[in-house]
Amino acid sequence: MEYNDLLELLNSESERINSPQFIDADPIQFPRRFETLQDIEIVAFLSASIAWGNRKMICHNCEKMLQLMDFQPYNYVMDCGYDDIHDRFNIHRTFFSDDFSFFLRGLNRIYNKYGSINTFAKSNHISEQEFPAWELIRLMNEEFDAANIEYPTSKRCLPRDLSKTALKRINMALRWLVRNDGIVDMGVWDCLKPKDLYIPLDVHVGDTARELGLLTRKANDKTSVALLTAELRKMRPDDPVFYDFALFGIGIGAKYTDNE
Repeated sequence: MEYNDLLELLNSESERINSPQFIDADPIQFPRRFETLQDIEIVAFLSASIAWGNRKMICHNCEKMLQLMDFQPYNYVMDCGYDDIHDRFNIHRTFFSDDFSFFLRGLNRIYNKYGSINTFAKSNHISEQEFPAWELIRLMNEEFDAANIEYPTSKRCLPRDLSKTALKRINMALRWLVRNDGIVDMGVWDCLKPKDLYIPLDVHVGDTARELGLLTRKANDKTSVALLTAELRKMRPDDPVFYDFALFGIGIGAKYTDNE
């Protein structure tokens, strides 16, 4: 495909998918229900963290987490409401109530020290890193582990193998929190700019990128994320992950997929 044709396709598909109609079927609907920064952050990270598999099931289980928090995420975290969970039960696929509690203990520690995850990120200068999202998760894992010394380490909260992971779900959450074009993404953070973001890479996005000639590497890992994002930055230097909408939507038509 000629470069100009590719650029036209990516722009038109991104504009098609990046619409208010997208929100109702996507996990981004959950953080968008809230107005305060802390509520938005908590729900964004929780929703993104379970965003694998069937999208209807993801949304159903995001609702389940909000119900557990009495639809007051920040108050629930700061009041240690998770300490009242005594039985182990499933929330989403391999994510259980003990993972949920582990996650929220870590957030409680961050909020007590910094007030918000945005401030936590700024205080640790993640925007100065080549891979800001990966540095943020490394730091968050440290805080989560420190908050859960008396509890078994959860392997389902945040990724651990940061040298290889594509960090798809976290990069998606950061897109929600950092981009702000007034349509789908919320843009409530100032610790990063859209130019600092990396593409949320999963199997579908990777396959689409390869079909379009944007990526030749077979693995859907951190190296491929960097390579694909570098190609997209050539087209839109200040906002490369705008094209996440196109790479998600190409081949779907007017209907949004139920599978990631």
